[in-house]
Amino acid sequence: MTPAARISAAIEILDRILAGSAAEQALTGWARASRFAGSGDRAAVRDHVFDALRCLRSYTALAGAESPSGRALMIGAGLAAHFTGIAHAPAPLSEAEQAALGRALPLDQMPEAVQADCPDWLVGPLRDRLGAAFLPAMQAQRQRAPVWLRVNLARISRTDAQAQLAAEGVETESSDLASSALRVLGKSNKINQLTLYLEGLAELQDISSQAAVETLALRDGMKILDYCAGGGGKLLAMAARVRAEFFAHDAAPERMRDLPVRAARAGVHATLVQTDALTGRHFDLVLVDAPCSGSGTWRRTPDAKWRLTQDRLIELCALQARVLDQAALLVRPGGTLAYMTCSLLGGENADQVTAFCGRRPDFARKAERSFLPSDGGDGFFVAHLHRA
Repeated sequence: MTPAARISAAIEILDRILAGSAAEQALTGWARASRFAGSGDRAAVRDHVFDALRCLRSYTALAGAESPSGRALMIGAGLAAHFTGIAHAPAPLSEAEQAALGRALPLDQMPEAVQADCPDWLVGPLRDRLGAAFLPAMQAQRQRAPVWLRVNLARISRTDAQAQLAAEGVETESSDLASSALRVLGKSNKINQLTLYLEGLAELQDISSQAAVETLALRDGMKILDYCAGGGGKLLAMAARVRAEFFAHDAAPERMRDLPVRAARAGVHATLVQTDALTGRHFDLVLVDAPCSGSGTWRRTPDAKWRLTQDRLIELCALQARVLDQAALLVRPGGTLAYMTCSLLGGENADQVTAFCGRRPDFARKAERSFLPSDGGDGFFVAHLHRA
């Protein structure tokens, strides 16, 4: 496919998404119907689509359009030179489109919500929570997310892992934010084929998630429950730091289907437990990575930013409260409940913790920390709640 043909494909897919299709569904549907497209074409089209979704408001405004469309988004992305109408290229700009493009203001002169690519109804809550960090944090989410590896420190040092990766042609850099983290520089689409990955010496995991795990006071011999385990990334991160007895649970057990394979690769034993089997059991540490808006990960799932509604946020906050109350029953006296989200919103983070401690005065907030996209990883929150 030519670069112009890729833009035409992106326009088609974006229009499907704007009409209500999920981004991954629209991309998969296009790929299946476009067998002529090679892997490089699919990757390029995907990049166009995700870049446009991250910058939906600003690209629309930069095109001078009144509302978003696939065509307007590609014009606003600065790709108008490819609109020639030749072969599979998009049709040339109309006089009205040229005039609108000429009237558009530079991005730094646009309203803050446009510069931040943020839905209007979320500007207030996010600015209240982030203050002066609001615009930098949101503008960081206009960019592609960096790729981070978590080195399995139980089996290899970060320095040795970095050297092995370099030997396989993968350049990385370390960060002070997490002692186990390496950022992948350059292309990262073949990480799961690397020796280090296949031998369980490294996993893909965002640095903020790694850093949140590093805040936990882990001790050998602990009984630890990952209550919303999913694929088990945080359980494996904890297991790389301490010798403990690990248990994994998820309200939807199918989410844990990859965990046994990942754990075996990393040399970790984790017992998967169903909800009924937790009755009457207690743990030294219960980690709750709660369902949330994902507002700290919008550069990875940019269509979620535009799908989130006030009603859905209310539902999520209610769900988080229920999950916290359920998990609290599993913490032994003297133990810790660690509450985490990949959200930037105070209502899902500090406010949620305050409300929980009001309901459960036997728990006290001992520490909390927030990580922002402008710090280099996802937006993330962690709170340590000690049970008396």
